[in-house]
Amino acid sequence: MNRELILVTEQIAREKGIDKEVLFEALESALLSAFKKTTGTGAGDNVRMELDRETGTLKVWARKRVVAKVTDPKAEIALGEARALKADAQLDDEVEQELVPREFGRIAAQTAKQVILQRVRDAEREGIYSEFVHKEGQIVRGVVHRIEKRNVIVEMGKAEGFLPEREQIPGERVNPGDRIRTYVLEVRKTAKGPQITLSRTHPGFLARLFETEIPEIAEGIVQVKAAAREAGERAKVAVASTKRDVDPIGACVGLRGTRIQVISRELRGEKIDIVEWSADPMTFVARALSPAKVASVTLQEPRQAIEAPVERSVLVVVPDNQLSLAIGKKGQNARLAAKLTGMRVDIKSESELAEERRREEEERAQGRSAIEEFPGVGPQLAEKLVEDGLFSPLRIVRAGLPRLLEIPGVGEKKAEKILAAAQEWLAAHSAATPAAEPQAGAAEAPVAEEAGVLPVRPQPEAAGPEP
Repeated sequence: MNRELILVTEQIAREKGIDKEVLFEALESALLSAFKKTTGTGAGDNVRMELDRETGTLKVWARKRVVAKVTDPKAEIALGEARALKADAQLDDEVEQELVPREFGRIAAQTAKQVILQRVRDAEREGIYSEFVHKEGQIVRGVVHRIEKRNVIVEMGKAEGFLPEREQIPGERVNPGDRIRTYVLEVRKTAKGPQITLSRTHPGFLARLFETEIPEIAEGIVQVKAAAREAGERAKVAVASTKRDVDPIGACVGLRGTRIQVISRELRGEKIDIVEWSADPMTFVARALSPAKVASVTLQEPRQAIEAPVERSVLVVVPDNQLSLAIGKKGQNARLAAKLTGMRVDIKSESELAEERRREEEERAQGRSAIEEFPGVGPQLAEKLVEDGLFSPLRIVRAGLPRLLEIPGVGEKKAEKILAAAQEWLAAHSAATPAAEPQAGAAEAPVAEEAGVLPVRPQPEAAGPEP
Protein backbone atom coordinates (compact mmCIF):
# COMPACT_ATOMS: atom_id res chain seq x y z
CA MET A 1 0.00 0.00 0.00
CA ASN A 2 2.85 2.38 0.84
CA ARG A 3 4.46 1.73 -2.53
CA GLU A 4 1.16 2.45 -4.28
CA LEU A 5 0.99 5.78 -2.42
CA ILE A 6 4.38 6.76 -3.85
CA LEU A 7 3.30 5.81 -7.39
CA VAL A 8 0.03 7.74 -7.14
CA THR A 9 1.86 10.81 -5.80
CA GLU A 10 4.33 10.73 -8.68
CA GLN A 11 1.51 10.31 -11.21
CA ILE A 12 -0.39 13.34 -9.83
CA ALA A 13 2.82 15.39 -9.97
CA ARG A 14 3.22 14.56 -13.66
CA GLU A 15 -0.42 15.31 -14.55
CA LYS A 16 -0.54 18.62 -12.69
CA GLY A 17 2.94 19.71 -13.73
CA ILE A 18 4.02 20.06 -10.08
CA ASP A 19 7.34 19.13 -8.53
CA LYS A 20 6.79 15.78 -6.78
CA GLU A 21 8.79 16.98 -3.77
CA VAL A 22 6.07 19.60 -3.18
CA LEU A 23 3.48 16.82 -3.12
CA PHE A 24 5.56 14.68 -0.75
CA GLU A 25 5.86 17.62 1.63
CA ALA A 26 2.11 18.19 1.36
CA LEU A 27 1.52 14.50 2.08
CA GLU A 28 3.73 14.61 5.16
CA SER A 29 1.95 17.73 6.40
CA ALA A 30 -1.48 16.15 5.80
CA LEU A 31 -0.62 12.87 7.48
CA LEU A 32 0.85 14.75 10.42
CA SER A 33 -2.43 16.68 10.81
CA ALA A 34 -4.32 13.39 10.69
CA PHE A 35 -1.97 11.88 13.28
CA LYS A 36 -2.54 14.81 15.64
CA LYS A 37 -6.31 14.44 15.33
CA THR A 38 -6.08 10.69 15.96
CA THR A 39 -3.86 10.98 19.05
CA GLY A 40 -5.90 13.83 20.56
CA THR A 41 -4.68 17.10 22.00
CA GLY A 42 -1.40 15.72 23.30
CA ALA A 43 0.50 15.91 20.02
CA GLY A 44 1.80 19.41 19.46
CA ASP A 45 4.36 21.27 17.38
CA ASN A 46 7.13 19.02 18.66
CA VAL A 47 5.95 16.15 16.41
CA ARG A 48 7.26 15.64 12.87
CA MET A 49 6.53 13.01 10.24
CA GLU A 50 8.93 11.52 7.72
CA LEU A 51 7.88 9.69 4.55
CA ASP A 52 10.48 7.61 2.76
CA ARG A 53 10.48 8.66 -0.92
CA GLU A 54 11.45 5.19 -2.13
CA THR A 55 9.61 2.69 0.06
CA GLY A 56 6.74 4.81 1.38
CA THR A 57 7.61 3.90 4.98
CA LEU A 58 6.07 6.38 7.44
CA LYS A 59 7.83 7.36 10.65
CA VAL A 60 6.72 9.76 13.37
CA TRP A 61 9.15 11.52 15.68
CA ALA A 62 8.50 13.56 18.80
CA ARG A 63 11.06 16.06 20.08
CA LYS A 64 11.22 15.98 23.90
CA ARG A 65 13.21 17.79 26.57
CA VAL A 66 15.31 15.72 29.02
CA VAL A 67 14.21 16.33 32.65
CA ALA A 68 14.87 14.71 36.02
CA LYS A 69 11.14 14.23 36.73
CA VAL A 70 8.57 13.92 33.97
CA THR A 71 5.41 16.02 34.43
CA ASP A 72 4.30 16.16 30.75
CA PRO A 73 4.95 12.83 28.96
CA LYS A 74 4.14 14.35 25.57
CA ALA A 75 6.88 16.98 25.78
CA GLU A 76 9.31 15.61 28.36
CA ILE A 77 11.41 12.45 28.77
CA ALA A 78 13.31 11.02 31.75
CA LEU A 79 17.10 11.05 31.72
CA GLY A 80 17.31 7.22 31.70
CA GLU A 81 15.01 6.88 28.67
CA ALA A 82 16.83 9.68 26.88
CA ARG A 83 20.21 7.96 27.32
CA ALA A 84 18.74 4.79 25.83
CA LEU A 85 18.08 6.83 22.69
CA LYS A 86 21.20 8.97 22.88
CA ALA A 87 24.08 7.83 25.07
CA ASP A 88 25.48 11.30 25.84
CA ALA A 89 22.12 12.95 26.64
CA GLN A 90 22.15 15.47 29.50
CA LEU A 91 19.46 17.35 31.43
CA ASP A 92 17.73 20.10 29.39
CA ASP A 93 18.89 18.53 26.13
CA GLU A 94 16.39 17.75 23.40
CA VAL A 95 16.10 14.26 21.90
CA GLU A 96 13.79 12.76 19.30
CA GLN A 97 11.74 9.71 20.19
CA GLU A 98 10.07 7.60 17.52
CA LEU A 99 6.32 7.14 17.98
CA VAL A 100 4.18 4.33 16.65
CA PRO A 101 1.85 5.56 13.87
CA ARG A 102 -1.79 4.74 14.43
CA GLU A 103 -4.52 3.98 11.94
CA PHE A 104 -6.33 7.14 10.97
CA GLY A 105 -10.05 7.56 11.52
CA ARG A 106 -12.54 8.95 9.01
CA ILE A 107 -12.25 12.55 10.23
CA ALA A 108 -8.47 12.39 10.28
CA ALA A 109 -8.40 10.97 6.76
CA GLN A 110 -10.73 13.70 5.53
CA THR A 111 -8.43 16.32 7.08
CA ALA A 112 -5.45 14.79 5.30
CA LYS A 113 -7.36 14.88 1.99
CA GLN A 114 -8.24 18.57 2.39
CA VAL A 115 -4.64 19.49 3.22
CA ILE A 116 -3.34 17.66 0.15
CA LEU A 117 -5.93 19.21 -2.19
CA GLN A 118 -5.22 22.69 -0.87
CA ARG A 119 -1.49 22.23 -1.32
CA VAL A 120 -2.02 20.95 -4.86
CA ARG A 121 -4.18 24.00 -5.69
CA ASP A 122 -1.58 26.36 -4.24
CA ALA A 123 1.16 24.65 -6.24
CA GLU A 124 -0.91 24.88 -9.45
CA ARG A 125 -1.55 28.59 -8.89
CA GLU A 126 2.11 29.25 -8.23
CA GLY A 127 3.03 27.34 -11.38
CA ILE A 128 0.58 29.39 -13.48
CA TYR A 129 1.87 32.65 -12.00
CA SER A 130 5.50 31.67 -12.65
CA GLU A 131 4.64 30.77 -16.26
CA PHE A 132 2.73 33.94 -17.14
CA VAL A 133 4.59 36.57 -15.10
CA HIS A 134 7.40 36.31 -17.66
CA LYS A 135 4.90 36.81 -20.50
CA GLU A 136 3.93 40.36 -19.53
CA GLY A 137 4.22 42.51 -22.63
CA GLN A 138 3.89 39.54 -25.00
CA ILE A 139 1.14 38.17 -27.22
CA VAL A 140 -0.66 34.96 -26.19
CA ARG A 141 -3.23 32.89 -28.04
CA GLY A 142 -6.40 31.64 -26.43
CA VAL A 143 -10.00 30.56 -26.89
CA VAL A 144 -12.95 32.64 -25.73
CA HIS A 145 -14.41 30.59 -22.87
CA ARG A 146 -17.30 32.79 -21.77
CA ILE A 147 -18.48 36.40 -21.63
CA GLU A 148 -19.42 37.97 -18.28
CA LYS A 149 -20.99 41.45 -18.35
CA ARG A 150 -19.13 42.36 -21.56
CA ASN A 151 -15.85 41.15 -20.07
CA VAL A 152 -14.29 38.26 -21.98
CA ILE A 153 -12.76 35.24 -20.22
CA VAL A 154 -10.06 33.68 -22.41
CA GLU A 155 -8.87 30.13 -21.83
CA MET A 156 -5.10 29.74 -22.30
CA GLY A 157 -4.23 26.15 -21.47
CA LYS A 158 -4.16 25.76 -17.68
CA ALA A 159 -4.91 29.44 -17.05
CA GLU A 160 -7.74 31.84 -17.74
CA GLY A 161 -7.17 35.42 -18.83
CA PHE A 162 -9.43 38.41 -18.18
CA LEU A 163 -10.09 40.78 -21.09
CA PRO A 164 -12.03 43.74 -19.62
CA GLU A 165 -14.38 45.80 -21.75
CA ARG A 166 -12.09 48.85 -21.65
CA GLU A 167 -9.27 46.79 -23.23
CA GLN A 168 -11.42 45.53 -26.12
CA ILE A 169 -11.39 47.14 -29.55
CA PRO A 170 -14.56 49.28 -29.86
CA GLY A 171 -17.13 47.58 -32.05
CA GLU A 172 -15.39 44.21 -31.94
CA ARG A 173 -17.62 41.23 -31.12
CA VAL A 174 -16.36 37.82 -30.05
CA ASN A 175 -18.27 34.64 -29.25
CA PRO A 176 -17.45 31.61 -27.08
CA GLY A 177 -15.18 29.28 -29.02
CA ASP A 178 -13.47 32.04 -31.04
CA ARG A 179 -9.67 31.93 -31.13
CA ILE A 180 -8.09 35.34 -30.44
CA ARG A 181 -4.69 36.87 -29.83
CA THR A 182 -4.25 39.19 -26.87
CA TYR A 183 -1.54 41.19 -25.14
CA VAL A 184 -0.61 40.27 -21.55
CA LEU A 185 -1.06 43.57 -19.74
CA GLU A 186 -0.53 42.51 -16.11
CA VAL A 187 -0.11 39.36 -14.03
CA ARG A 188 -0.64 39.65 -10.30
CA LYS A 189 -1.33 37.37 -7.36
CA THR A 190 -4.74 37.43 -5.68
CA ALA A 191 -6.49 35.39 -3.00
CA LYS A 192 -8.25 33.40 -5.74
CA GLY A 193 -5.05 32.73 -7.65
CA PRO A 194 -3.14 34.64 -10.34
CA GLN A 195 -5.16 37.23 -12.27
CA ILE A 196 -4.02 37.68 -15.86
CA THR A 197 -5.28 40.93 -17.41
CA LEU A 198 -5.29 41.00 -21.21
CA SER A 199 -5.61 43.81 -23.74
CA ARG A 200 -6.26 44.33 -27.44
CA THR A 201 -6.07 48.14 -27.33
CA HIS A 202 -2.59 48.65 -25.86
CA PRO A 203 0.05 50.12 -28.23
CA GLY A 204 2.32 47.24 -27.24
CA PHE A 205 -0.14 44.82 -28.87
CA LEU A 206 0.37 46.60 -32.18
CA ALA A 207 4.17 46.57 -31.76
CA ARG A 208 4.14 42.82 -30.99
CA LEU A 209 1.94 42.13 -34.04
CA PHE A 210 4.57 43.86 -36.19
CA GLU A 211 7.23 41.58 -34.69
CA THR A 212 5.09 38.52 -35.38
CA GLU A 213 4.03 39.34 -38.95
CA ILE A 214 7.14 41.06 -40.32
CA PRO A 215 10.29 38.89 -40.58
CA GLU A 216 12.66 41.88 -40.77
CA ILE A 217 11.48 43.05 -37.34
CA ALA A 218 11.74 39.56 -35.85
CA GLU A 219 15.32 39.35 -37.17
CA GLY A 220 16.24 42.80 -35.82
CA ILE A 221 16.86 44.39 -39.22
CA VAL A 222 13.93 46.77 -38.67
CA GLN A 223 13.01 48.10 -35.21
CA VAL A 224 9.71 49.42 -33.88
CA LYS A 225 10.71 52.60 -32.04
CA ALA A 226 7.29 53.85 -30.91
CA ALA A 227 3.59 53.18 -31.38
CA ALA A 228 0.42 55.16 -30.65
CA ARG A 229 -3.17 54.02 -31.09
CA GLU A 230 -6.77 55.03 -30.88
CA ALA A 231 -8.05 51.47 -30.94
CA GLY A 232 -10.35 50.52 -33.79
CA GLU A 233 -9.81 53.78 -35.66
CA ARG A 234 -6.22 54.76 -36.37
CA ALA A 235 -2.65 54.11 -35.27
CA LYS A 236 0.84 55.42 -35.97
CA VAL A 237 4.01 53.35 -35.79
CA ALA A 238 7.57 54.67 -35.98
CA VAL A 239 10.12 52.26 -37.43
CA ALA A 240 13.84 52.43 -38.13
CA SER A 241 16.26 50.27 -40.08
CA THR A 242 19.61 48.99 -38.79
CA LYS A 243 20.85 48.56 -42.39
CA ARG A 244 21.12 51.37 -44.91
CA ASP A 245 19.93 49.28 -47.85
CA VAL A 246 16.67 48.25 -46.14
CA ASP A 247 13.64 50.54 -46.38
CA PRO A 248 11.85 50.16 -43.01
CA ILE A 249 8.50 51.47 -44.28
CA GLY A 250 8.55 49.25 -47.36
CA ALA A 251 9.44 46.20 -45.26
CA CYS A 252 6.46 46.83 -42.99
CA VAL A 253 3.98 47.55 -45.77
CA GLY A 254 5.00 44.56 -47.85
CA LEU A 255 4.32 43.84 -51.50
CA ARG A 256 1.11 45.67 -52.43
CA GLY A 257 0.42 46.18 -48.74
CA THR A 258 -0.01 42.49 -47.93
CA ARG A 259 1.84 42.59 -44.59
CA ILE A 260 0.15 45.66 -43.17
CA GLN A 261 -3.26 44.38 -44.32
CA VAL A 262 -2.84 41.25 -42.18
CA ILE A 263 -2.18 43.40 -39.11
CA SER A 264 -5.04 45.76 -39.95
CA ARG A 265 -7.47 42.85 -40.26
CA GLU A 266 -6.37 41.53 -36.87
CA LEU A 267 -7.25 44.96 -35.43
CA ARG A 268 -10.66 44.99 -37.15
CA GLY A 269 -9.73 47.38 -39.94
CA GLU A 270 -7.72 49.87 -37.90
CA LYS A 271 -5.88 52.29 -40.22
CA ILE A 272 -2.13 52.23 -39.60
CA ASP A 273 0.29 55.00 -40.58
CA ILE A 274 3.92 53.90 -40.74
CA VAL A 275 6.53 56.66 -40.40
CA GLU A 276 10.30 56.54 -40.36
CA TRP A 277 11.77 57.31 -36.96
CA SER A 278 14.41 60.02 -36.57
CA ALA A 279 16.72 60.93 -33.71
CA ASP A 280 16.10 64.59 -34.54
CA PRO A 281 12.88 65.56 -32.70
CA MET A 282 11.87 68.20 -35.25
CA THR A 283 12.24 65.79 -38.18
CA PHE A 284 10.40 63.09 -36.23
CA VAL A 285 7.47 65.40 -35.47
CA ALA A 286 7.21 66.45 -39.12
CA ARG A 287 7.07 62.80 -40.20
CA ALA A 288 4.63 61.89 -37.43
CA LEU A 289 2.09 64.40 -38.77
CA SER A 290 1.93 62.68 -42.16
CA PRO A 291 0.07 62.63 -44.49
CA ALA A 292 0.03 66.42 -43.90
CA LYS A 293 2.90 68.46 -45.33
CA VAL A 294 4.76 70.59 -42.81
CA ALA A 295 6.33 73.98 -43.55
CA SER A 296 8.50 74.25 -40.43
CA VAL A 297 8.97 72.79 -36.94
CA THR A 298 10.37 74.82 -34.05
CA LEU A 299 11.42 73.21 -30.80
CA GLN A 300 10.18 75.30 -27.89
CA GLU A 301 12.48 74.84 -24.92
CA PRO A 302 10.59 75.53 -21.69
CA ARG A 303 12.00 77.81 -19.02
CA GLN A 304 13.62 75.83 -16.19
CA ALA A 305 11.03 75.38 -13.47
CA ILE A 306 11.85 74.64 -9.85
CA GLU A 307 8.62 72.75 -9.16
CA ALA A 308 8.60 70.08 -11.87
CA PRO A 309 10.01 69.50 -15.35
CA VAL A 310 7.81 70.74 -18.18
CA GLU A 311 7.24 68.48 -21.17
CA ARG A 312 8.91 69.54 -24.37
CA SER A 313 6.73 71.15 -26.97
CA VAL A 314 7.08 72.01 -30.63
CA LEU A 315 5.43 74.62 -32.82
CA VAL A 316 4.49 73.21 -36.20
CA VAL A 317 3.63 75.56 -39.04
CA VAL A 318 1.73 74.13 -41.99
CA PRO A 319 0.39 75.68 -45.21
CA ASP A 320 -3.18 76.96 -44.91
CA ASN A 321 -4.56 74.17 -47.09
CA GLN A 322 -2.86 71.52 -44.90
CA LEU A 323 -4.16 72.69 -41.51
CA SER A 324 -7.26 70.48 -41.34
CA LEU A 325 -5.26 67.47 -42.59
CA ALA A 326 -2.55 68.00 -39.96
CA ILE A 327 -5.06 68.30 -37.15
CA GLY A 328 -7.15 65.42 -38.43
CA LYS A 329 -10.74 64.45 -37.71
CA LYS A 330 -11.59 65.69 -34.19
CA GLY A 331 -7.84 66.32 -33.66
CA GLN A 332 -6.96 62.66 -34.06
CA ASN A 333 -3.87 63.10 -36.26
CA ALA A 334 -2.36 65.69 -33.92
CA ARG A 335 -3.10 63.57 -30.82
CA LEU A 336 -1.48 60.48 -32.28
CA ALA A 337 1.57 62.47 -33.36
CA ALA A 338 1.92 63.85 -29.84
CA LYS A 339 1.65 60.35 -28.32
CA LEU A 340 4.11 58.94 -30.83
CA THR A 341 6.77 61.60 -30.26
CA GLY A 342 6.13 62.14 -26.55
CA MET A 343 5.95 65.91 -27.04
CA ARG A 344 3.26 68.54 -27.02
CA VAL A 345 2.47 69.55 -30.60
CA ASP A 346 1.04 73.01 -31.35
CA ILE A 347 -0.12 73.34 -34.95
CA LYS A 348 -0.68 76.68 -36.68
CA SER A 349 -1.25 77.72 -40.26
CA GLU A 350 1.10 80.15 -41.99
CA SER A 351 -1.57 82.89 -42.04
CA GLU A 352 -2.30 82.44 -38.32
CA LEU A 353 1.39 82.67 -37.49
CA ALA A 354 1.78 85.81 -39.62
CA GLU A 355 -1.19 87.43 -37.90
CA GLU A 356 0.18 86.53 -34.46
CA ARG A 357 3.57 87.97 -35.31
CA ARG A 358 1.97 91.17 -36.57
CA ARG A 359 -0.01 91.57 -33.35
CA GLU A 360 3.04 90.73 -31.26
CA GLU A 361 5.08 93.39 -33.05
CA GLU A 362 2.34 95.92 -32.40
CA GLU A 363 2.20 94.87 -28.77
CA ARG A 364 5.99 95.03 -28.51
CA ALA A 365 6.22 98.51 -30.02
CA GLN A 366 3.37 100.06 -28.05
CA GLY A 367 4.22 98.14 -24.88
CA ARG A 368 7.83 99.33 -24.92
CA SER A 369 6.77 102.97 -25.17
CA ALA A 370 4.46 102.43 -22.20
CA ILE A 371 7.22 100.74 -20.14
CA GLU A 372 9.72 103.54 -20.82
CA GLU A 373 7.28 105.96 -19.18
CA PHE A 374 7.36 104.01 -15.89
CA PRO A 375 9.21 105.85 -13.07
CA GLY A 376 12.83 104.72 -12.80
CA VAL A 377 12.80 102.74 -16.06
CA GLY A 378 15.26 104.01 -18.64
CA PRO A 379 15.99 102.82 -22.19
CA GLN A 380 18.57 100.23 -20.99
CA LEU A 381 16.25 98.61 -18.43
CA ALA A 382 13.39 98.69 -20.91
CA GLU A 383 15.62 96.86 -23.40
CA LYS A 384 16.36 94.19 -20.79
CA LEU A 385 12.65 93.72 -20.07
CA VAL A 386 11.87 93.41 -23.77
CA GLU A 387 14.68 90.88 -24.32
CA ASP A 388 13.31 88.79 -21.45
CA GLY A 389 9.85 88.72 -23.04
CA LEU A 390 8.30 91.33 -20.73
CA PHE A 391 7.53 93.84 -23.46
CA SER A 392 4.09 95.02 -22.25
CA PRO A 393 2.49 95.99 -18.94
CA LEU A 394 0.20 92.95 -19.12
CA ARG A 395 3.15 90.56 -19.53
CA ILE A 396 4.90 92.16 -16.55
CA VAL A 397 1.81 91.71 -14.36
CA ARG A 398 1.35 88.09 -15.48
CA ALA A 399 5.03 87.31 -14.87
CA GLY A 400 4.93 88.66 -11.33
CA LEU A 401 7.67 89.70 -8.91
CA PRO A 402 9.80 86.48 -9.02
CA ARG A 403 10.31 86.81 -12.79
CA LEU A 404 11.31 90.47 -12.50
CA LEU A 405 13.91 89.58 -9.84
CA GLU A 406 15.58 87.20 -12.32
CA ILE A 407 16.54 90.12 -14.59
CA PRO A 408 20.14 91.30 -13.97
CA GLY A 409 20.34 94.70 -12.29
CA VAL A 410 16.76 94.65 -10.98
CA GLY A 411 16.60 94.62 -7.20
CA GLU A 412 13.61 93.91 -5.02
CA LYS A 413 12.59 97.56 -4.57
CA LYS A 414 12.89 98.37 -8.28
CA ALA A 415 10.99 95.21 -9.19
CA GLU A 416 8.16 96.20 -6.85
CA LYS A 417 8.02 99.68 -8.40
CA ILE A 418 7.92 98.28 -11.96
CA LEU A 419 5.15 95.82 -11.02
CA ALA A 420 3.12 98.56 -9.28
CA ALA A 421 3.50 100.88 -12.28
CA ALA A 422 2.35 98.11 -14.66
CA GLN A 423 -0.69 97.40 -12.49
CA GLU A 424 -1.59 101.11 -12.37
CA TRP A 425 -1.22 101.37 -16.13
CA LEU A 426 -3.55 98.42 -16.70
CA ALA A 427 -6.08 99.72 -14.17
CA ALA A 428 -6.11 103.16 -15.81
CA HIS A 429 -6.62 101.78 -19.32
CA SER A 430 -9.22 99.26 -18.19
CA ALA A 431 -11.18 102.01 -16.41
CA ALA A 432 -11.25 104.03 -19.62
CA THR A 433 -12.88 101.23 -21.61
CA PRO A 434 -16.61 101.76 -20.74
CA ALA A 435 -16.41 105.46 -21.62
CA ALA A 436 -14.70 104.75 -24.93
CA GLU A 437 -16.85 101.75 -25.95
CA PRO A 438 -20.27 101.82 -24.29
CA GLN A 439 -21.74 99.10 -26.50
CA ALA A 440 -22.37 95.53 -25.29
CA GLY A 441 -19.28 93.43 -24.75
CA ALA A 442 -16.89 96.39 -24.69
CA ALA A 443 -16.40 96.20 -20.92
CA GLU A 444 -14.78 92.80 -21.39
CA ALA A 445 -12.20 94.09 -23.90
CA PRO A 446 -9.88 96.77 -22.47
CA VAL A 447 -8.77 99.70 -24.60
CA ALA A 448 -5.21 98.49 -24.24
CA GLU A 449 -6.13 95.28 -25.98
CA GLU A 450 -7.73 97.15 -28.85
CA ALA A 451 -4.53 99.17 -29.14
CA GLY A 452 -2.51 95.97 -29.49
CA VAL A 453 -0.74 96.16 -26.12
CA LEU A 454 -2.51 93.08 -24.76
CA PRO A 455 -2.49 89.69 -26.53
CA VAL A 456 -5.42 89.56 -28.92
CA ARG A 457 -7.08 86.36 -30.14
CA PRO A 458 -6.36 85.41 -33.78
CA GLN A 459 -10.07 85.95 -34.60
CA PRO A 460 -11.24 88.93 -32.50
CA GLU A 461 -14.66 88.99 -34.13
CA ALA A 462 -15.45 85.66 -32.40
CA ALA A 463 -14.26 86.89 -29.05
CA GLY A 464 -17.08 89.38 -28.38
CA PRO A 465 -19.85 86.97 -27.32
CA GLU A 466 -17.63 85.04 -24.90
CA PRO A 467 -18.66 85.45 -21.25
